Amino acid sequence: MKATKLMPLTGALAAGILALTACGATEAGSDGGGGDESGDTAASGETDWSDCTPGEESAEADVASDENKDITIGAFNGWDESFAAAHLTKHVLEEDGFTVAVEAFDAGPAFTAVAEGDIDFVMDGWLPVTHEDYIAQFGDDLEAAGCWYDNAKLTLAVNEDSEAQSIADLPDMVDDFGGTIYGIEAGAGLTRVTEEEAIPTYGLEDYEFAISSTPAMLAQLQSSTEAGDDVLVTLWRPHWAYDAFPVRDLEDPEGAMGDAEVIYNFARPGFSDDNPGATQLLKNLVIDDENLSSLENVMFSEDNYGGEDLDGAVEEWVGDNESFVEDWKAGALAG
Repeated sequence: MKATKLMPLTGALAAGILALTACGATEAGSDGGGGDESGDTAASGETDWSDCTPGEESAEADVASDENKDITIGAFNGWDESFAAAHLTKHVLEEDGFTVAVEAFDAGPAFTAVAEGDIDFVMDGWLPVTHEDYIAQFGDDLEAAGCWYDNAKLTLAVNEDSEAQSIADLPDMVDDFGGTIYGIEAGAGLTRVTEEEAIPTYGLEDYEFAISSTPAMLAQLQSSTEAGDDVLVTLWRPHWAYDAFPVRDLEDPEGAMGDAEVIYNFARPGFSDDNPGATQLLKNLVIDDENLSSLENVMFSEDNYGGEDLDGAVEEWVGDNESFVEDWKAGALAG
């Protein structure tokens, strides 16, 4: 299987910056994740990052046949879905006799390590916006190995039983929400987008924007939903809060919070030749919002493992979702 090399991105990209705030972090191509077998996409010098459908290159993954059994996966510090995907993949590979390590990095050093062959792959490349610069810098030395999630975005969210359906409803509902939007860290891109884009676009100046921290926002979300009160928070997908609490996103007809991004796998040079089975496994992976928020909830919420013993949390989740792994290996998750 010939992997497609990635070329530096060209042309105007979609607006709407996740700005490395996804998953609570505050650190600041191909035509379908892996391209066609010929590599013609890379030769074009232009990559359409909006045209990836998770699982579109699916086929049965014969992971056990790989001769290289030592794998190192990079995960991004502070990004829950990065560790969720990495430890889920670690679990499946170890079941087939691999020795797998998950190492934590900031995004820049992680892409550097993959491009230089020091680690085998990362599973959390957000495109077309968030990690654009890293792909432009390192793309010639990365192998695209599919995309697995296509709804990564910033949101304003409310309790499920709120009468609000759209951000546009909020100016007339100040009293319903106690006049407060509960935010996260001051340096987060989500905070910037809310303050500079959503509030002026929708006329939310009568609200107090309570900028604090991710734990404080989640504590407020929990206490308000448990009390049956309306609550308005800044949030993002993917996040385990969607599984832990009765919460939903507000519609954003003006697009002030930005467009959704796609999460890709990127491997070191030569990985597809050394590990064709594991490469196919990566291309088969599709995690929808329900499964991803459920997995993250088990791994990271304080009511479950709270970020401790991530391998144990994944083992528990897999035990409750055995068909997911079977379908993943068979290439049956797409669609």
